[in-house]
Amino acid sequence: MRKIFIYFLVLVFICFAIPIIFTKEFSTRTYSQNVDMSNSNNKGALEESTYDYDEYNTIKLLHVDTETIEEIDLDEYLYGVVSAEMPASFEEEALKAQAVVARTYTIYKVVNNDGKHGEADICDDSTCCQAWISKNDRFSKWDEDEREYNWNKIVNAVNSTQGKIITYEGKPINAFFHSNSGGTTEAPIDVWGGSGYPYLQSVSTSGEDAYSQYSSEAIFTKEEFKEKIKKVHSNFEIDFAEEDCIKIEEYTDGNRVKTIKIGNLKLSGVEVRTILGLRSANFKITITDDEIKFEVTGYGHGVGMSQTGADSLAKEGSNYEDIIHHYYTNVEIVDM
Repeated sequence: MRKIFIYFLVLVFICFAIPIIFTKEFSTRTYSQNVDMSNSNNKGALEESTYDYDEYNTIKLLHVDTETIEEIDLDEYLYGVVSAEMPASFEEEALKAQAVVARTYTIYKVVNNDGKHGEADICDDSTCCQAWISKNDRFSKWDEDEREYNWNKIVNAVNSTQGKIITYEGKPINAFFHSNSGGTTEAPIDVWGGSGYPYLQSVSTSGEDAYSQYSSEAIFTKEEFKEKIKKVHSNFEIDFAEEDCIKIEEYTDGNRVKTIKIGNLKLSGVEVRTILGLRSANFKITITDDEIKFEVTGYGHGVGMSQTGADSLAKEGSNYEDIIHHYYTNVEIVDM
């Protein structure tokens, strides 16, 4: 009887001790994992993608080169957009701003689909919609020792802003962006005409002159210059002996050339930029005996968020919401 009682006590002890041992081991292991993932020095840690976009879970992306349409998860698509549109070396808050802007632009395109791309919602041509690159192609352009770090940084920028879009009066905005504003962004009316968008105003940003995209030069012989314009305007004539054969007549609020007289033509600065392949419509002209030199400031159309400006603001301590509110007037950042 006494032996049975002892066996009973041992059995009771085992029943209580084993769960305690395993619980302690599991808790220790879980705590260690949490510390590893939350450690600020662990740049490889990825934030999970858990957002349910409901009707916008996937989009139809037109690959222009192959003329094929791919149905792709929205945030997975944004990984490719952010990695194609903004350098991974930029500040995390700038990358987050780019993620929200790109998501907003995408949703705007889906909601306002004009059938331009057939059954697709958006294309991967940066001159038409937004640039996009696959993970494999992106990796091939990065140094091997930077690939995982860069990709994880971009994925985290997208995942940490999941569901966030920019709205004006309750609707997604047409969230234009460009590389470098040259210090001041442009109102769309001075680029594309029309009535413009009230949330896209001309604003200034300091620090953009620190980036390589800020300034560039384009030099043409006088014959090259004439040939390029004649391809578009066959009636073009110019006498370089005249003092005012090329004269800027008006500037925009963003300091870009609004109208310019070239020989017998009066053109917009935007058209001259297009004809000559300049980086921006913000330019100065110098005429020598044989050549015409354009000193260009900024890169892109200048409307909406400047990407280098966003990085400059982030370096000064602005978060992604500050950056967005700087470039888009009277907007709200909301959860879809």
